[in-house]
Amino acid sequence: MPIPTANYLLHANWQLPQTEELSTEQSSWLLETDSLTARLKSRCHLFRLQLLSEQQLALPSLLHKELSCTGTAILREVMLLCDEQPMIYAQSWLPASTLAAIEPLAQLGEQPLGEFIFRHPAITRGPIQLAKLDSRQLALGVACPEARIWARRSVFRLAEYPLQVVEAFLPGIYRL
Repeated sequence: MPIPTANYLLHANWQLPQTEELSTEQSSWLLETDSLTARLKSRCHLFRLQLLSEQQLALPSLLHKELSCTGTAILREVMLLCDEQPMIYAQSWLPASTLAAIEPLAQLGEQPLGEFIFRHPAITRGPIQLAKLDSRQLALGVACPEARIWARRSVFRLAEYPLQVVEAFLPGIYRL
């Protein structure tokens, strides 16, 4: 399941936000610069992260330049749920060099990556890019009534150690 989804997201038509027309609700979530995890937790009674997969792979060549590294990486896929309703599918590429330098990232399990990122004052975030995705191509294992959904991606860095995060927003999120 994860490899087709990962390949689809790598080849999506990523654009800077100002090139897209978004509703107020979409902008509010897609352009959020603070922790999505914290925001979701504040909007529901029960927040849960479901770890879908975590596997070591060769870092795709499309990410070599963006992350300024080569070698292997952990591809981590999770679903963020509010009151047991899937809201965000998130995928992160954690290069081996980053995991070696920042050991807690290698042991996240069912802990949200965002909780680590937004607690660490030295982490910086690159620009947010957006893409409109065909929900059928994501193979998320959840029903999605919308044919097209929005996603965003950005690269975070702690010194020279990068990681990429991609988040696909399921339609229910805009009602929170």
